[in-house]
Amino acid sequence: MDHEFWHKRWEENQIGFHQQEINQYLSSHWAELGLPDGAPVFVPLCGKSLDMLWLREQGHAVLGIELSDKALQDFFAENQLARDISQDERFTTYHTEGLRLLAGDFFALTRADLDGIVAVYDRASLIALPPQMRTRYARHLAELLPSGAHILLIVMDYAPGTIEGPPFSVSANELQELFHKDFVLDHKGDWVSQGPRGATVTESVYRLTRC
Repeated sequence: MDHEFWHKRWEENQIGFHQQEINQYLSSHWAELGLPDGAPVFVPLCGKSLDMLWLREQGHAVLGIELSDKALQDFFAENQLARDISQDERFTTYHTEGLRLLAGDFFALTRADLDGIVAVYDRASLIALPPQMRTRYARHLAELLPSGAHILLIVMDYAPGTIEGPPFSVSANELQELFHKDFVLDHKGDWVSQGPRGATVTESVYRLTRC
């Protein structure tokens, strides 16, 4: 899975992973992170998620990153938001009050780019990546975040062969393997639903704290 895969998905509007409403687990579990008022929040692989607007409404300054420039253009157009645009050798930056969204490669981020960030919201990042990239993602996220930073992580788990990802299945055992060296994992709950073709899907919510 390379950059071209995701650019094509957005260009062809193959974005079944995009939610048309605020994620229910975000609104019900976000307060459990215990963040200070106005704390800056990072949303990796943000797409055009409406969850970013909800986070801004809670008083957070939101930093997002998304590979697809089209996704960010659509976000501002569909939500009728004015924006300023700037560009450097790594990212195209879309900026409006309370939102700074970067078009570019997540793995090009440095710790300086996330200066001040104390929390991460990941609903669609980890589950968007195939296994070999999930390991790299977890390691890079650990490098970017300071001690004490929190992640609200939402994943899904389903039987092999029942659904063609992305989004991909990520088990509890895999989460432990990916994050236990750098984060404390707090499992907040599981919810079972029916997915495509009648597949059983378990969605799980975790709070991760950087050691």
